[in-house]
Amino acid sequence: MPKKILVVDDEKLIVKGLKFSLEQDDMEVDAAYDGEEALEKIRKGNSDLVLLDIMLPKLTGYEVCQAVREFSNVPIIMLTAKGDVMDKILGLDYGADDYMSKPFNVLEVKARIKAIFRRLTPEKKSRFIESRELRIDCESRRVTVSGREINLTAKEFDLLELLALNPLKVYTREDLLSAVWGKDYTGDVRTVDVHMRRLREKVEDNPSEPKYVQTRWGVGYFFQN
Repeated sequence: MPKKILVVDDEKLIVKGLKFSLEQDDMEVDAAYDGEEALEKIRKGNSDLVLLDIMLPKLTGYEVCQAVREFSNVPIIMLTAKGDVMDKILGLDYGADDYMSKPFNVLEVKARIKAIFRRLTPEKKSRFIESRELRIDCESRRVTVSGREINLTAKEFDLLELLALNPLKVYTREDLLSAVWGKDYTGDVRTVDVHMRRLREKVEDNPSEPKYVQTRWGVGYFFQN
């Protein structure tokens, strides 16, 4: 089945170019030109991935991303202003899975999309990881704490699964960036910190005193089972 990509940008030439290029790789492309239209289309649940510009009419990309994360884990790649670090950090903070700076190379866009889809279709695994109140189903990619299901993004799950499969092993931010985002990823290691903070807010009773995802100061992160 072809993957369905929603491109959200108010610059019609950008949308047209992305649509043409992605369709060459047998992807189905839909478009939205403002934040409200994007949110309405994402709510229908027909998109496998969203390319989301930040500067949009009606609702910003941040507002759309934040609203989407209330009801969906659909992967979101934010399109940010070139060199604006705060745009990137805020995008991740609101729940984006990845970001790209404008102007971008369409080949890199396609590579990022394919990398996300590869991570979402891992080899079949029949195993659970359990630690106190936390339960991770590696096959269905579901996480529960005390029986309550936790809504994680794709990368948040990947980080948690990696750490939980290797308890007490300390991973540097560079290790995690390479393992979860890929060796060719050119983003900042602060990406890891943003995702770890959001992961703790979801799975920990008290994120400032975590039971599961812990920090070895000056080194990195590890899972305490």
